[in-house]
Amino acid sequence: MQGVKDKNGVMRYVISLIVNGDYLTVTVKGNTLLVDLLRQQLNLTGTKRGCKLGNCGSCTVLLDGKAVSSCLVLAVEADGREITTIEGVAQSEKLDKLQESFIDNAAIQCGYCTSGMILSAKALLTKNPHPTETEVRTAIAGNLCRCTGYVNIVKAILAAAEA
Repeated sequence: MQGVKDKNGVMRYVISLIVNGDYLTVTVKGNTLLVDLLRQQLNLTGTKRGCKLGNCGSCTVLLDGKAVSSCLVLAVEADGREITTIEGVAQSEKLDKLQESFIDNAAIQCGYCTSGMILSAKALLTKNPHPTETEVRTAIAGNLCRCTGYVNIVKAILAAAEA
């Protein structure tokens, strides 16, 4: 990855990445956070920008299949990597089984945590298709729900695992 100074002397980098199955090449400043690249440059606003400290999980995305807080990842660190956001979870017009299960189990309240919860759960179910309740709770421990909807969220993830 090579940097070039713009007319204001700010270093900019051209990075290539796969976002929700699409190969993209974008230019970013060296200090651009992945969450900001997704929301501001790519208009993928399903990834929420919450605490900006990696504590709330609202900005969770999958980076090479692993759940990460995108507010803690520089966009340049995603060069050559694959990112899945909530917009990339559904297949064509069909919701993913996790998304369906969140709806069916009333696991969506205000929606603040939903995308991060679903992506954390997606990473878990990819690695462990039949988790225990304790494993589900551990997997979503980095995602805060403002509405204290953890019971239905855990229920939804376990139901998706059974589907």
